[in-house]
Amino acid sequence: MQEIERKFLVINADFKSQAIRQTRIVQGYLNTNPERTVRIRIKGDQGFLTIKGKSNETGASRFEWEKEISLTEAEHLLPLCEKGSIDKIRYEIPVGKHIYEVDVFDGENKGLIVAEIELSDENETFEKPSWLGTEVTVDERYYNAYLSKSPFLTW
Repeated sequence: MQEIERKFLVINADFKSQAIRQTRIVQGYLNTNPERTVRIRIKGDQGFLTIKGKSNETGASRFEWEKEISLTEAEHLLPLCEKGSIDKIRYEIPVGKHIYEVDVFDGENKGLIVAEIELSDENETFEKPSWLGTEVTVDERYYNAYLSKSPFLTW
């Protein structure tokens, strides 16, 4: 139940031609306390309830528990979420032995593109494609829970 991931800004849209899948994601937060966030997500035609703990000092590791719920349940829970939501298209791009998840944000976060890569260990090496920009793993402004409250367009 440990999530280890690194986040990067994306500097161009070259990744789109390499995508093996793209899915619209809409999500809201029942709780955005930095100690624990509780998220409701609709990903395509699936619903999810996710609880995340506080990130460690490097920002790369934290507790994550996720359970699939019905689409109907997710649709009923979204209106109960705190003000502010996330709307994005996620592209999945294989690079080496990993899959990058590149989120192209819409709505109040339009213009922001962030790539995430999940790792099995914080020190694991991975390939960095040419479209990958500055690492923002430790910058909490790029956490979705933060973006739901302080959208990118207001920075």
